[in-house]
Amino acid sequence: MLLLAVALTALLTGAENSVCRLQGRPELPLFSKDGDIIIGGIFSLHDNLVDVKPAFNVMPQPLKCKDLNFREFQFAQTMIFAIEEINNSSELLPGVSLGYKLYDDCSSIPLAIRAALALVNGQEERTELNCTKHSTVPAFIGHSGSSPSIGAATTLRPFQIPMVSYFATCACLGNKKEFPSFFRTIPSDYYQSRALAQLVKHFGWTWVGTIRNDDDYGNSGMATFAQEAQKQGVCIEYSEVIYRTYPREKFIKTVDVIKKSSSRVIVAFTADIDLEILVNELLLQNVTGFQWVGTEAWISAESHKRDASYRVIGGAIGFATSNAEITGLKGFLQHVRPSYTPGNTGLNKFWETVFSCTLPTQEKTINPCTGSESFSEINNQYTDVSELRITNNVYKAMYAIAHSIHNLITCKNGPFADTTCTNHMKIEPWQVLHYLKTVNFTTKSGESVYFDENGDPAAKYDLVNCQLNKEGKSEYVTVGLYDASLSAGHQITMNNVRIVWAGDQDKAPKSVCSESCPPGTRKAVQKGKPVCCFDCIPCAEGEISNQIDSIDCVKCPLEYKSNEIKDHCILKDIEFLSFGELMGILLATFSLIGACLTTAIAIAFFRYRDTPMVKANNSELSFLLLFSLALCFLCALTFIGQPSEWSCMLRHTAFGITFVLCLSCVLGKTIVVLMVFRSTLPGNNTMKWFGPVQQRLSVFAFTFIQALTCTLWLAMSPPLPHKNMSSYKDRIILECDLGSAAAFYAVLGYIGFLAAMCFVLAFLARKLPDNFNEAKYITFSMLIFCAVWITFIPAYISSPGKYTVAVEIFAILASTFGLLFCIFAPKCYIIILKPEKNTKKHLMGKVPSKSL
Repeated sequence: MLLLAVALTALLTGAENSVCRLQGRPELPLFSKDGDIIIGGIFSLHDNLVDVKPAFNVMPQPLKCKDLNFREFQFAQTMIFAIEEINNSSELLPGVSLGYKLYDDCSSIPLAIRAALALVNGQEERTELNCTKHSTVPAFIGHSGSSPSIGAATTLRPFQIPMVSYFATCACLGNKKEFPSFFRTIPSDYYQSRALAQLVKHFGWTWVGTIRNDDDYGNSGMATFAQEAQKQGVCIEYSEVIYRTYPREKFIKTVDVIKKSSSRVIVAFTADIDLEILVNELLLQNVTGFQWVGTEAWISAESHKRDASYRVIGGAIGFATSNAEITGLKGFLQHVRPSYTPGNTGLNKFWETVFSCTLPTQEKTINPCTGSESFSEINNQYTDVSELRITNNVYKAMYAIAHSIHNLITCKNGPFADTTCTNHMKIEPWQVLHYLKTVNFTTKSGESVYFDENGDPAAKYDLVNCQLNKEGKSEYVTVGLYDASLSAGHQITMNNVRIVWAGDQDKAPKSVCSESCPPGTRKAVQKGKPVCCFDCIPCAEGEISNQIDSIDCVKCPLEYKSNEIKDHCILKDIEFLSFGELMGILLATFSLIGACLTTAIAIAFFRYRDTPMVKANNSELSFLLLFSLALCFLCALTFIGQPSEWSCMLRHTAFGITFVLCLSCVLGKTIVVLMVFRSTLPGNNTMKWFGPVQQRLSVFAFTFIQALTCTLWLAMSPPLPHKNMSSYKDRIILECDLGSAAAFYAVLGYIGFLAAMCFVLAFLARKLPDNFNEAKYITFSMLIFCAVWITFIPAYISSPGKYTVAVEIFAILASTFGLLFCIFAPKCYIIILKPEKNTKKHLMGKVPSKSL
């Protein structure tokens, strides 16, 4: 039973399908004319569909349209005008008449697909057994929207019927794998989206809001714009979606987002119909003062030239296809008349709406139309021919199809058989498709028309600005050009034309999330916000940024530092202890004073060299000690001034040798004191082992050891000038590098060793009773010497820059003055001020022993 039922069903179905019948209701065109070759056209003569709630118990009624679009009526009549021109031409398609069938898709994807199928199939009732039939049209023009174009192109792809759009700009339609038979006479949004991003960047707007249509045109175009804007450093604060069928609450929400935004620029990727609804809502809420940036879909539309709309979008700037003048079109548009012929009634509803009358029917009518009303006094989007940017695309699309058919019929560079050339009744759509790919002609206005490998024309736009003319009416003035064929950075060319900005301002508005970071700072992106929102962080010491909105700070070379505002590198100050500054003057003065005092004491000693005081204190060692002290004072001068090779080598070696010479003399005098008192003991003749010769040899030996150490130091790794750039970031310390640290420590250690020996021996002889005993004075001098150099070490390490050298000089002068005053001041006091005590009797007298 089951097999029987299946077989019966198949038989009945096959019998029914064997007859070719029209499924559904016939779809008659709104404008039609017979001809040898019929060209199709699909236009959005209405903006919306009447909302209908389907009942599922009866057959749904045909979809009905509402809201006439006068601009699309102009497009449709322009196609008819172009066909009439071609039919009257003796050069293009001679002997061939073109007809047309024009349908309305009501801005609806389903109706767009239905209209496309109606053009292909035809609408006559047929009952033939064979449904195989050539396409009714070899090519057609349409649509104005990207989404309907995608629907129709996808549906008709297997039939290879060329479709030429005049207003569908979605970049996705340039994909030849998906849409191999799609062409257009308007540039792709691939270029317009990038042009808009470059335009926004050109005027310094880095913080913008965006509004797009919720369809293929808006979504695809805005996606490309967002990618290019990111490359250009432009951030999007918000991205709102609108569509004409959305409830008013959605538009109110979009207006609230605009009001709360901080950006002052709005990039709108919408159709003029959808934007008009939003503009009306903005007018109701008195939201004005924003700078609008628009696409060709609405930037030059007549619907936005109203005085009320100018309050919102006045000063708008954007790209539009080049304007054109079509000779004879205005007269043709004014002389059209309504028709009652089935398949040619497209003007009836339009006529009634424009002239506010009713065409006569079988029923009685109120305020009937005569059918001869004149458009000469009508001023609307249909009659306005001042802006024919998109209308010219329809005109070029029709001529592109005509030239392709002409080339096909005349076999111009064609691969087809000669029979096709002579019989224009057998034209196939795929043949027209072939010639459309290579068509290249020039219009009457001198414009070159051709398609690239993606079916797109050359990408050139006018940059237009919405301004008020002298009559106070809004108009779009061309203020620049965009040519995608030019090199990057030169694609936008501005004319010397005044631009009116939002709010009728003469200066471009500012729209940034954060003000530009001045030179001397770097950008730091705020957490959780786009890269256009940032803080300006001052560059660190030693770093600069010399550009606005610098991302990073650049380190200055080692010998340079950043200036106060950190936008340039300047040479660091070179710091050393100089003779010209106060500290250098004071230290040099004390050094010279010390040398002069030492010289004065030496002179005094020389003058009174025969007195008991001088003789009793080993005059030879005393003069040698005074000489070495003078050298110690003078060697401090080598530490002052700009370090050089000779000064660096001299200062350390002179310091080491002169101090050892000084301490050797002190050590010799201390030993002499001890030897003298030991030799006074009965039977002790020690002094003979430490006479003048031994004293000279000891001084020479001690000094020679230090001189040898310094010689090795200079030979192996001498001290040399060095620029210290690591201790301070803002200045260079010019100092003497020690070269060999071990040699330096050996020199200091040897000095310390001699000082310690002097101190110990002097301390042992401090209580010897005679008046000429120098031991206690040497002890005090060694205490001072050791105290100075012990405290010198931490002070030397912690002193910055030139103060390190100053501390070293101070230690030299302090210890030298200590030796000079402690050893020679008491003797000078007696020699000069108390000569009565400068006698042998006084010096040989016993003094009571005292504790130190």
